[in-house]
Amino acid sequence: QVQLVESGGGSVQSGGSLRLSCAASGRTFSSYAMGWFRQAPGKGREFVAGIGWSGGVTLYANFVKGRFTISRDNAKNTVYLQMNSLTPEDTAVYYCAAGRRVVVTSSQYNYWGQGTQVTVSS
Repeated sequence: QVQLVESGGGSVQSGGSLRLSCAASGRTFSSYAMGWFRQAPGKGREFVAGIGWSGGVTLYANFVKGRFTISRDNAKNTVYLQMNSLTPEDTAVYYCAAGRRVVVTSSQYNYWGQGTQVTVSS
């Protein structure tokens, strides 16, 4: 069992940056692949970025375009999402998730956090 708690969301202006954190409980964190997803009002949940258990494998959605960086610190049971050059289109609730593989499909992730709101104003 893994419990996930996101933090770091907030309101920024277009072009700004935020760093999201996802703290995990449980001693098996390092055995899980981790993903970040987001859901904007009226839209479905979409994949943002994923990272393998060791951090050696990363995967990004095309719309990230080098603006976001996912990383993890297994000693701290934490995964991060550094978001730069934010635009209003990035406004959404951001969720972290734990699964067995780095995939873009949300149904393949077993555990989810409660989400953190990111709002970008123009």
